[in-house]
Amino acid sequence: MTTAATASSAPAAPISPSAPVPVIEIRGLHKAYGHLEVLKGVDVKALPGQVISLIGSSGSGKSTLLRCSNLLEDSQRGEILFEGEAVHWRGDGLGRHPADRAQVARIRTNLSMVFQNFNLWSHMTVLQNVMEAPLTVLKQDRATVEARARALLDKVGIGDKCDVYPAQMSGGQQQRAAIARALCMEPRALLFDEPTSALDPELEQEVVRVIKALADEGRTMLIVTHDMRLAADVSDHVIFLHQGLIEEEGAPATLFGAPKSTRLQQFLSAGHSA
Repeated sequence: MTTAATASSAPAAPISPSAPVPVIEIRGLHKAYGHLEVLKGVDVKALPGQVISLIGSSGSGKSTLLRCSNLLEDSQRGEILFEGEAVHWRGDGLGRHPADRAQVARIRTNLSMVFQNFNLWSHMTVLQNVMEAPLTVLKQDRATVEARARALLDKVGIGDKCDVYPAQMSGGQQQRAAIARALCMEPRALLFDEPTSALDPELEQEVVRVIKALADEGRTMLIVTHDMRLAADVSDHVIFLHQGLIEEEGAPATLFGAPKSTRLQQFLSAGHSA
């Protein structure tokens, strides 16, 4: 039984003083559920202001990778770094878990997640939903948080819905409220897990416009998406995952315009074109 808490299994590579430190960096990540290996050694790096889209068929490991990066899922091997700081681990293999709860909490507050199904609290108004985490987790001043929350709801186009409950809103409005909630934590990066897949095409475009505006602002984002047009329009870098490995990656114009991998060519020709 392993009892010692360890940091990374290998020291972090030195970073040039002039090079930006990645907000999120994943090195050789492996993730399994029992005997099912979902991620088989994946490397991802998101620099400040960079938008990275993760694409691939269902079961390719996209959402699992996103959840591992936010420490919502434990991984069995590999390293996760936030702004150059490696996550500390205890144990090995399926018994590996983060060793420092305070570190996990700090990282999570800086990597805000937007889920496919909104995950808004039904008993709270939209304004209360957006304010809750900064008040309870960050212990910030209520008046300051409320002013920021109202401004963010205006920003995503639903400032008139502050006193409405989630059940009284469309799916597109709920997802925009979820984005405002994520932004209210003032995170270093936003993580989107299929943000438009639960929406019909008209409502989907409401959310896409907000995500594009955030990309234009220079927000650091990791986006798991089935929407190739969104990936092509907002991304600096696109990663195509297949069976738990990176099959191909590169600039959107290259990946969608001249894919090299036979598997990516098949994926795009099967109705997933940008």
